[in-house]
Amino acid sequence: MPRSTSPGPATTGRITFRELAPRTPGGYPARAVEGDPVTVSVTLVRDGHGVLAGRVRWRRVGPGGADGGKAGKGAKAEAWSTAPLRDRQDGSGRWDATIVVDAPGRYEIEVQAWLDRFATWRRDLRERAAAGQDLTLEFEVGARAIEALLPEVPKGSRPRLQDAVDGLRSTTCSDQVRLAAGLDDAVAALLAGVPDPVELTSSERLPLRVDRERAVYGSWYELFPRSEGGFVEGSRIWDRLEAVAAAGFDVLYLPPVHPIGVTNRKGRNNTLVAGPDDVGSPWAIGLASERSDEGGHTSLHPDLGTFDDIDRFVARAAELGVEVALDIAFQCSPDHPWARDHPEWFTQLPDGSIRFAENPPKKYQDIYPINFWPDREEDRVALWEACRGVFEFWAERGIRTFRVDNPHTKPVAFWAWVIPELLERWPDLVLLAEAFTLPAMMHTLAEVGFQQSYTYFTWRTAAWELREYGEELAHGPASGYFRPNFWPNTPDILSGPLRDGPPAAFRLRALLAATMSPSWGVYSGYELYENRPASDTNEEYLDSEKYEIKRRDWDRPDSLMPFLARLNRIRRAHPSLHRIGSMRFHDVDNDDLLVYSHHRPATDDGEPADTVVCVVNVNPYEAREATVHLDLGALGLADGVPYQVRDELDGTTYTWGGPANYVLLDPVERPGHVLAVVRD
Repeated sequence: MPRSTSPGPATTGRITFRELAPRTPGGYPARAVEGDPVTVSVTLVRDGHGVLAGRVRWRRVGPGGADGGKAGKGAKAEAWSTAPLRDRQDGSGRWDATIVVDAPGRYEIEVQAWLDRFATWRRDLRERAAAGQDLTLEFEVGARAIEALLPEVPKGSRPRLQDAVDGLRSTTCSDQVRLAAGLDDAVAALLAGVPDPVELTSSERLPLRVDRERAVYGSWYELFPRSEGGFVEGSRIWDRLEAVAAAGFDVLYLPPVHPIGVTNRKGRNNTLVAGPDDVGSPWAIGLASERSDEGGHTSLHPDLGTFDDIDRFVARAAELGVEVALDIAFQCSPDHPWARDHPEWFTQLPDGSIRFAENPPKKYQDIYPINFWPDREEDRVALWEACRGVFEFWAERGIRTFRVDNPHTKPVAFWAWVIPELLERWPDLVLLAEAFTLPAMMHTLAEVGFQQSYTYFTWRTAAWELREYGEELAHGPASGYFRPNFWPNTPDILSGPLRDGPPAAFRLRALLAATMSPSWGVYSGYELYENRPASDTNEEYLDSEKYEIKRRDWDRPDSLMPFLARLNRIRRAHPSLHRIGSMRFHDVDNDDLLVYSHHRPATDDGEPADTVVCVVNVNPYEAREATVHLDLGALGLADGVPYQVRDELDGTTYTWGGPANYVLLDPVERPGHVLAVVRD
């Protein structure tokens, strides 16, 4: 059979784009934070030996969401911004560009590349001239190459380029003068990066989701409003808000504030039978009372006050520089209005009853889990829209930060749909995933839109474990989109050295969380060293606040709150601590010590370099001494030159020399050093 004369598969040009980045493994939008540099990289492949050139273009296509680079929903795309691609010059064919996006929203990125005919001609002209070849025709080739680009350059540059064309075509000048016109560096500079329309080729468009600063950096504090008297003005929670703000916390996170179901309500310490005064778990969301028809996820527990009260509380928090975060827990008490009105949204057993939540053999008799994939499509659509409505209800009341309970037990498809829907209206939304599960699921949740996630930090206690995990989070495959939030404790988790642990354990774990991760948090009671576990095998607290109201003496003279406040002041003072990618680990000759640093070089706009070295004794019971071995290059320091470091915890200044320096850390007196490098 004769060969086909067809030109072959459809193509956009002679240039192939390989390994285009940034992108996530699942193909979801890459992630960035406003004001942070974003590296765009690609391998350019083209036949022949011509000189390639390229640029990156990006633009905002909507306030939020992600649709693979299509504007959608009537969003008007903004004008393109551009940055040049730079060849790495290492033989890999890899090119890079750095872009900076200054506002949250939904963006698209496109790489454009072309054969730079002028640069190719200029390179070859030098070789031909050196070989003594006749250049007459080459001068005309160069003149035409410049003329082809004239319409693409600013009008102010055209006279200079026209002079070069005239010089190349001159019949009265010597070849040396014409050669100089073609090789003029000023002409090359005017044409550098100008796309050649003859072979301009564009890549696919990559989606980019840009979040606000709180999506990556912040200090969180969790408290139960009911333990502090609710939101009515004059209650204790208003004083707690002032104290939390004064301690430098950026986010005040509240467990569910909705009515608590009365059906199968749990008693103290998770007992199955509740007494008349037992308040139940806030996560068992239901009716306001046995005689009420009102309740659910868009209601406020009547004991906490009115919506006017919580609105005033959120407004006061904002005045103090604190965001109020609300827990979103998609589960229901058996008396939740959804269970009454929409039994099809739950898993029904053969006898017609609804299955309780369970993690066999454990059962949670006060909760019905929602079935996010009902048999009928119309039921699924109605359920998903109702859940979206819960977020919308609270976002319209000014809440922009949410901690989402157990998102890994809901379909990824739901989150991949609802998060872009929400971000389309509120680009400043921040969602924290409470997903203690397999890394693949945690990373997938981050890909589909969760800005932050709880982590395994709670269970990493040995120095080698912390180093291994820290390196994974800072520089591992998921570091471009998975953003950690370190919590030493939660209402559900009392683990590691905190269990029956001394105050030193609480100090060192807070120190680690606050200086390893840009986002960190504690659950109230941490500053009072609450340390009694429910049992030797149970990570829950004894007398858990999840099932009872706690009264605490916040004025205790031994409170850890001043130390937590000091950590937050240190974090605010040192921008190198605001990104986990700045973290590097260093060697030390004691297995109980962990040494890591954060370094941010001086910026082009005049911000000085910022360097912090942390040395932490992870043993809360015994003093440890050792020699630390610093990588001075990673700190921006020269070897052989003494330098000063100031301990930000107590103000002591030390003069260190070279990479090896001695430390002694007694956990009772000093759990660690947070050493700021003093620069002139």
